Amino acid sequence: MSAHQHWETVYHTKDSAQVSWYTPHLETSLQLIKRLAPSPQASILDVGSGASTLPDDLLVAGYQNLSVLDISEQALELAQTRLGDQAVQVNWLVGDVLELEFAPHSFDIWHDRAVFHFLTEKAQRERYV
Repeated sequence: MSAHQHWETVYHTKDSAQVSWYTPHLETSLQLIKRLAPSPQASILDVGSGASTLPDDLLVAGYQNLSVLDISEQALELAQTRLGDQAVQVNWLVGDVLELEFAPHSFDIWHDRAVFHFLTEKAQRERYV
């Protein structure tokens, strides 16, 4: 099973609040982002966001340049549904972070709460870095 298929299955079969890594609000991440990038125009990428509420909290905090990346389209659809009309304020990216290319200095903040943890092979971690 590919990584994509695995994560699609997770988000199709489990409620996002029932997965072991779920937290209602990522307070530590939010506080660190506010400290490191206080400008509401800061370009922020949340890698492996899943159905996280971090985009919601960043929008409430006034951030205007948000991108969210996940390998699971289903996870992002859950987040978009939850955000409703506010979802258009986020740049939603579906893909494998190991396969995507980003221009240097594309983001002021690269937030990754758990993706690196799931990269179990040395080559994967090297590619990610």
